[in-house]
Amino acid sequence: QVQLVESGGGLVQAGGSLRLSCAASGRPFSSYAMGWFRRAPGKEREFVAAISWNGRSTYYTDSVKGRFTISRDNAKKTVYLQMNSLKPEDTAVYYCAASRIAAATTTIEDYTYWGQGTQVTVSS
Repeated sequence: QVQLVESGGGLVQAGGSLRLSCAASGRPFSSYAMGWFRRAPGKEREFVAAISWNGRSTYYTDSVKGRFTISRDNAKKTVYLQMNSLKPEDTAVYYCAASRIAAATTTIEDYTYWGQGTQVTVSS
């Protein structure tokens, strides 16, 4: 069982940056792939970024490539999402998720554990 708690969301102007953190409890965090998803108002939850258990493989949705970076620190049981050059269309609730699959995966159905989400609002 893994419990996930996101933090770091907030209000930022377009062009600004935020870093989201996701702290995990339970075990074994280091063997799980991790992902970030988001849900914008009126839209379905969508994939944002994923990272493999060892951090060597990462995936991003096209709209955030070059602006967002996912990383993890297994010793701290924490995964991060660095978000730069934020745009109003990045406004959403961001969710951290853990997959029992060790390899990074973009498929929402592969994720078993979910956090409660953190709100990110980008003003124009």
